[in-house]
Amino acid sequence: MKKFISSLVLSLLMLTSLISNAQEYLRGDVNFDGHVNVSDVTCLIHYVLNGSWPDVGNYEYVDLGLPSGTLWATTNVGATSPEDYGDYFAYGETVPKEEYMYENYKWWYFDENGYRYISKYNTKSSFGPVDNQTELEPDDDAARVHMGTSWCIPSLEQVAELVNSCTWQWTQRNGVNGHLVTGPNGSTMFLPAAGYYDGSSLEYVGTYGNYWSRSLYSYLPDRAYCLYFDSQYWDSEDLSRYYGHVIRAVKVSQTR
Repeated sequence: MKKFISSLVLSLLMLTSLISNAQEYLRGDVNFDGHVNVSDVTCLIHYVLNGSWPDVGNYEYVDLGLPSGTLWATTNVGATSPEDYGDYFAYGETVPKEEYMYENYKWWYFDENGYRYISKYNTKSSFGPVDNQTELEPDDDAARVHMGTSWCIPSLEQVAELVNSCTWQWTQRNGVNGHLVTGPNGSTMFLPAAGYYDGSSLEYVGTYGNYWSRSLYSYLPDRAYCLYFDSQYWDSEDLSRYYGHVIRAVKVSQTR
């Protein structure tokens, strides 16, 4: 019996190679707990039966009293505390990298003459095949992949609501620079100034905050919208998709 169960476990873990993006789950660790065991099989069975990954952690959120009712996570994706920067991702990628470059961005490719084109999320024929997808699909949403199906990267509209409906105060938390965001109901959350990755260099830590939205900048589809802030300014900006930015998730049940 033990031999049968072991074989079943190994067989199920091998099925990850047949699932979209499965190569991104290191050695079958589909729940990102650092171990390959029965809990990974449970997650895998959930995916096979339901077509989605289950929630993989008990993540906290805050109700800021926003008009839309959107609930925001209290920590960044991959972070263990509100002031922790967490992990950095290129737009539409779900795995952190050592280098964030044109050449290794998942959704760009180059022809024999070295011209760069877009393979997914493209609204302009001059950039390659047009699919007119302007928001990330669930499998390309790092918040959903890492935190579970109850979470997603915010839309541009949700970023704009956060900017326009809340009070922003530049401050420090445990020695980390960032903004204390206060909602209409008086509830707060802290957004650390995590900077961003360009190549292997982490730039402007403690000075800028760059948080991805899930919305493409359709006028120039090699760019996407993010929440940008410094000590005096906070708004949405469009930035190159290959940059490594942090992510603050929102609850899916309140957004889609």
